[in-house]
Amino acid sequence: MSGPSTRTSSVVCTDVTQRYGGDGGLVGSGGRTVTALDSVSLTVDPGEVVGVAGPSGSGKSTLLHVLAGLSMPTEGKIEIRGTNLATLSRRRRTRFRRENVGMVFQRFHLLPALTARENVALPLLDGATPRRRRRERARELLDAVGLPDRRDHRPGSLSGGERQRVAIARALAADPTVVIADEPTGELDRETGERVLDLLTEVSDDRAVVIASHDANALDRTDRIVRLLDGKRQ
Repeated sequence: MSGPSTRTSSVVCTDVTQRYGGDGGLVGSGGRTVTALDSVSLTVDPGEVVGVAGPSGSGKSTLLHVLAGLSMPTEGKIEIRGTNLATLSRRRRTRFRRENVGMVFQRFHLLPALTARENVALPLLDGATPRRRRRERARELLDAVGLPDRRDHRPGSLSGGERQRVAIARALAADPTVVIADEPTGELDRETGERVLDLLTEVSDDRAVVIASHDANALDRTDRIVRLLDGKRQ
């Protein structure tokens, strides 16, 4: 997908298992235990686009949430840029994730009361980035995704494709090491989906990109595909 990377970091997932109680809570909270991931290992290098495929319930979304540090595995280890996420406190892990991981959700997860520019600037609201720089960065990214004239529009006045492009711009705001996309074309028509895939593959020059999808066309755009079935890597 891209040329040699200037970054030496990668995502390393080692023997990761994720179990839930039968009621969706923590293991041991009552009822039977569900194993969403079963000893899954995966390495994604900078500049590489990896697809994650499998039927519904195979563990794709769970794997993405673990890779992003949104949840911690029951067993195993997740490392980003050489940092073991389990060694960080919850607060430090949140900050680390904000600085190093960009997440693109299928249903966009934009805040409806904010403009496109304000949504894109959200990851930079850490107290360390001046307001002027936040605005400049959001403007740069919205220009890059082809939405220079939609900066001040709220999500409700944007098309599905425009909202997804805003979501991608937001994911890139903090210049993350890793971009993770969960069914990024699932809500889009074919032509718009192609443009979104173009954006995701273009940003992989110095980033590790992971795309989970049922869409064969999306998976065809990746460098390699990891297949899951019943939480196990095939």
